Amino acid sequence: MTDQLPLYQLRDLSKTYTRGKESISIFKNLDMDIVHGDFIAIMGPSGSGKTTLLNQLGGIDSPSSGQVVFEGKRIDNLSQGALAKWRSRNVGFIFQFYNLMPTLSAAQNVELPLLLTGLPGGERKKRVKTALEIVGIADRAGHKPRQLSGGQQQRVAIARAIVADPKILLADEPTGDLDRTTADEILSMLQQLNTELGKTIVMVTHDPSAAKYAKRELYLDKGEFIERGAGR
Repeated sequence: MTDQLPLYQLRDLSKTYTRGKESISIFKNLDMDIVHGDFIAIMGPSGSGKTTLLNQLGGIDSPSSGQVVFEGKRIDNLSQGALAKWRSRNVGFIFQFYNLMPTLSAAQNVELPLLLTGLPGGERKKRVKTALEIVGIADRAGHKPRQLSGGQQQRVAIARAIVADPKILLADEPTGDLDRTTADEILSMLQQLNTELGKTIVMVTHDPSAAKYAKRELYLDKGEFIERGAGR
Protein backbone atom coordinates (compact mmCIF):
# COMPACT_ATOMS: atom_id res chain seq x y z
CA MET A 1 0.00 0.00 0.00
CA THR A 2 2.76 2.46 0.97
CA ASP A 3 4.67 1.82 -2.27
CA GLN A 4 1.61 2.95 -4.24
CA LEU A 5 1.72 6.37 -2.61
CA PRO A 6 4.19 9.10 -3.50
CA LEU A 7 6.97 9.34 -0.96
CA TYR A 8 6.09 13.01 -0.45
CA GLN A 9 3.03 15.07 -1.25
CA LEU A 10 3.28 18.83 -0.73
CA ARG A 11 -0.09 20.53 -0.87
CA ASP A 12 -0.76 24.29 -0.90
CA LEU A 13 2.57 24.81 0.84
CA SER A 14 3.31 28.40 1.83
CA LYS A 15 6.19 29.88 3.79
CA THR A 16 6.32 33.47 4.97
CA TYR A 17 8.93 35.15 7.14
CA THR A 18 8.28 38.30 9.14
CA ARG A 19 11.05 40.88 9.26
CA GLY A 20 9.99 43.80 11.39
CA LYS A 21 6.67 44.93 9.97
CA GLU A 22 7.37 43.35 6.60
CA SER A 23 6.16 39.91 5.55
CA ILE A 24 8.33 38.11 3.01
CA SER A 25 6.68 35.28 1.06
CA ILE A 26 9.17 32.56 0.02
CA PHE A 27 6.61 30.44 -1.79
CA LYS A 28 2.84 30.26 -1.84
CA ASN A 29 0.43 27.40 -2.58
CA LEU A 30 3.24 25.15 -3.77
CA ASP A 31 2.30 21.60 -4.84
CA MET A 32 4.82 18.84 -5.42
CA ASP A 33 4.94 15.04 -5.52
CA ILE A 34 8.12 13.01 -5.04
CA VAL A 35 7.90 9.33 -5.93
CA HIS A 36 10.02 6.52 -4.52
CA GLY A 37 13.33 6.25 -6.38
CA ASP A 38 13.22 9.75 -7.85
CA PHE A 39 16.33 11.95 -8.21
CA ILE A 40 15.34 15.60 -8.46
CA ALA A 41 17.64 18.57 -8.95
CA ILE A 42 16.15 21.87 -7.81
CA MET A 43 17.61 25.02 -9.30
CA GLY A 44 16.68 28.69 -9.11
CA PRO A 45 18.01 32.14 -8.26
CA SER A 46 19.32 32.99 -4.81
CA GLY A 47 16.46 33.66 -2.43
CA SER A 48 13.97 31.58 -4.40
CA GLY A 49 13.41 29.22 -1.46
CA LYS A 50 15.42 26.15 -2.50
CA THR A 51 17.02 25.51 0.88
CA THR A 52 13.81 26.49 2.65
CA LEU A 53 12.04 23.79 0.65
CA LEU A 54 14.66 21.19 1.66
CA ASN A 55 14.11 22.19 5.27
CA GLN A 56 10.37 21.58 4.86
CA LEU A 57 11.04 18.13 3.41
CA GLY A 58 13.46 17.32 6.22
CA GLY A 59 11.15 18.52 8.98
CA ILE A 60 13.68 21.14 10.06
CA ASP A 61 11.26 23.97 9.33
CA SER A 62 7.48 24.01 9.27
CA PRO A 63 5.27 25.67 6.64
CA SER A 64 3.24 28.77 7.38
CA SER A 65 0.30 26.90 5.84
CA GLY A 66 -0.31 23.81 3.77
CA GLN A 67 0.67 20.18 4.26
CA VAL A 68 3.82 18.08 4.05
CA VAL A 69 2.71 14.46 3.68
CA PHE A 70 5.23 11.59 3.88
CA GLU A 71 4.02 8.14 2.84
CA GLY A 72 0.43 9.20 3.43
CA LYS A 73 0.98 10.78 6.86
CA ARG A 74 1.36 14.47 7.66
CA ILE A 75 4.66 15.48 9.26
CA ASP A 76 4.12 19.26 9.34
CA ASN A 77 1.98 18.99 12.49
CA LEU A 78 4.25 16.64 14.48
CA SER A 79 5.87 17.71 17.73
CA GLN A 80 9.61 18.45 17.73
CA GLY A 81 10.31 15.17 19.52
CA ALA A 82 8.25 13.16 17.03
CA LEU A 83 9.92 14.98 14.13
CA ALA A 84 13.39 14.15 15.48
CA LYS A 85 12.47 10.44 15.65
CA TRP A 86 10.98 10.61 12.15
CA ARG A 87 14.13 12.27 10.74
CA SER A 88 16.42 9.70 12.33
CA ARG A 89 14.52 6.89 10.60
CA ASN A 90 13.82 8.44 7.21
CA VAL A 91 16.12 11.33 6.22
CA GLY A 92 19.81 11.66 5.40
CA PHE A 93 21.30 15.14 4.97
CA ILE A 94 24.29 16.11 2.79
CA PHE A 95 25.67 19.66 3.05
CA GLN A 96 27.99 21.82 0.97
CA PHE A 97 30.57 22.20 3.74
CA TYR A 98 30.33 18.59 5.01
CA ASN A 99 29.47 19.50 8.66
CA LEU A 100 31.85 16.89 10.05
CA MET A 101 32.97 16.99 13.68
CA PRO A 102 36.67 17.91 13.52
CA THR A 103 37.69 15.97 16.64
CA LEU A 104 36.11 12.70 15.48
CA SER A 105 37.44 10.17 12.99
CA ALA A 106 35.66 9.45 9.73
CA ALA A 107 34.11 6.31 11.24
CA GLN A 108 32.97 8.18 14.35
CA ASN A 109 31.40 10.91 12.22
CA VAL A 110 29.51 8.31 10.20
CA GLU A 111 28.32 6.61 13.38
CA LEU A 112 26.72 9.75 14.83
CA PRO A 113 23.19 9.25 13.38
CA LEU A 114 23.12 5.70 14.73
CA LEU A 115 23.62 6.88 18.30
CA LEU A 116 19.98 8.00 18.24
CA THR A 117 18.66 4.61 17.16
CA GLY A 118 19.41 2.39 20.14
CA LEU A 119 21.34 -0.10 18.00
CA PRO A 120 23.97 -2.11 19.89
CA GLY A 121 27.60 -1.10 19.37
CA GLY A 122 28.49 -4.11 17.24
CA GLU A 123 25.66 -3.45 14.79
CA ARG A 124 26.62 0.24 14.61
CA LYS A 125 30.23 -0.64 13.73
CA LYS A 126 29.03 -3.05 11.05
CA ARG A 127 26.81 -0.43 9.43
CA VAL A 128 29.55 2.20 9.56
CA LYS A 129 31.97 -0.18 7.83
CA THR A 130 29.41 -0.95 5.11
CA ALA A 131 28.60 2.75 4.52
CA LEU A 132 32.29 3.66 4.23
CA GLU A 133 32.82 0.79 1.78
CA ILE A 134 29.88 1.96 -0.36
CA VAL A 135 31.42 5.42 -0.77
CA GLY A 136 34.90 3.99 -1.34
CA ILE A 137 36.66 5.42 1.68
CA ALA A 138 36.90 2.52 4.15
CA ASP A 139 40.69 2.87 4.17
CA ARG A 140 40.32 6.33 5.74
CA ALA A 141 38.04 5.24 8.59
CA GLY A 142 40.50 6.33 11.27
CA HIS A 143 41.39 9.68 9.72
CA LYS A 144 40.05 12.96 11.07
CA PRO A 145 38.53 15.55 8.69
CA ARG A 146 41.67 17.71 8.58
CA GLN A 147 43.56 14.69 7.23
CA LEU A 148 41.13 14.29 4.32
CA SER A 149 40.66 16.17 1.03
CA GLY A 150 37.40 17.99 0.30
CA GLY A 151 36.19 15.11 -1.86
CA GLN A 152 37.05 12.58 0.84
CA GLN A 153 35.24 14.65 3.46
CA GLN A 154 32.14 14.74 1.28
CA ARG A 155 32.33 10.96 0.87
CA VAL A 156 32.37 10.66 4.65
CA ALA A 157 29.37 13.01 4.80
CA ILE A 158 27.50 10.85 2.28
CA ALA A 159 28.35 7.72 4.28
CA ARG A 160 26.93 9.45 7.36
CA ALA A 161 23.78 10.30 5.41
CA ILE A 162 23.17 6.71 4.27
CA VAL A 163 24.34 4.76 7.33
CA ALA A 164 20.86 4.55 8.87
CA ASP A 165 19.38 3.46 5.50
CA PRO A 166 17.06 6.48 5.15
CA LYS A 167 14.29 6.64 2.56
CA ILE A 168 15.37 10.04 1.23
CA LEU A 169 18.63 11.95 0.87
CA LEU A 170 18.43 15.75 0.95
CA ALA A 171 21.52 17.35 -0.56
CA ASP A 172 22.11 21.11 -0.32
CA GLU A 173 24.79 22.18 -2.84
CA PRO A 174 26.75 18.94 -2.23
CA THR A 175 29.46 19.83 -4.76
CA GLY A 176 29.56 23.61 -4.30
CA ASP A 177 32.94 23.52 -2.54
CA LEU A 178 34.61 21.00 -4.89
CA ASP A 179 36.57 21.22 -8.13
CA ARG A 180 34.91 19.93 -11.30
CA THR A 181 36.60 16.52 -11.37
CA THR A 182 35.87 15.80 -7.72
CA ALA A 183 32.34 17.16 -8.08
CA ASP A 184 31.65 14.74 -10.94
CA GLU A 185 32.93 11.85 -8.81
CA ILE A 186 30.55 12.80 -5.99
CA LEU A 187 27.63 13.27 -8.39
CA SER A 188 28.30 9.90 -10.01
CA MET A 189 28.22 8.37 -6.54
CA LEU A 190 24.85 9.98 -5.81
CA GLN A 191 23.59 8.72 -9.13
CA GLN A 192 24.71 5.18 -8.20
CA LEU A 193 22.98 5.43 -4.83
CA ASN A 194 19.83 6.33 -6.73
CA THR A 195 20.00 3.76 -9.53
CA GLU A 196 21.62 0.82 -7.71
CA LEU A 197 20.37 1.22 -4.13
CA GLY A 198 17.08 2.93 -4.97
CA LYS A 199 17.67 5.97 -2.79
CA THR A 200 15.31 8.89 -3.40
CA ILE A 201 17.34 12.09 -3.69
CA VAL A 202 16.41 15.77 -3.75
CA MET A 203 19.39 17.99 -4.52
CA VAL A 204 19.61 21.77 -4.51
CA THR A 205 22.27 23.10 -6.87
CA HIS A 206 23.29 26.23 -8.76
CA ASP A 207 25.32 24.13 -11.20
CA PRO A 208 23.57 23.07 -14.46
CA SER A 209 26.25 20.37 -14.94
CA ALA A 210 25.35 18.88 -11.55
CA ALA A 211 21.63 19.00 -12.30
CA LYS A 212 22.12 16.79 -15.36
CA TYR A 213 22.94 13.84 -13.12
CA ALA A 214 19.36 13.87 -11.82
CA LYS A 215 16.31 12.25 -13.38
CA ARG A 216 14.32 15.48 -13.18
CA GLU A 217 15.29 19.15 -13.12
CA LEU A 218 12.93 21.61 -11.45
CA TYR A 219 13.43 25.36 -11.52
CA LEU A 220 12.02 27.24 -8.54
CA ASP A 221 11.33 30.91 -9.18
CA LYS A 222 8.82 33.32 -7.68
CA GLY A 223 7.29 30.52 -5.66
CA GLU A 224 6.54 28.26 -8.61
CA PHE A 225 8.12 25.18 -10.16
CA ILE A 226 9.06 24.87 -13.80
CA GLU A 227 10.05 21.36 -14.88
CA ARG A 228 13.10 21.32 -17.14
CA GLY A 229 12.98 17.64 -18.09
CA ALA A 230 15.25 14.69 -17.45
CA GLY A 231 18.96 14.60 -16.72
CA ARG A 232 21.26 11.78 -17.78
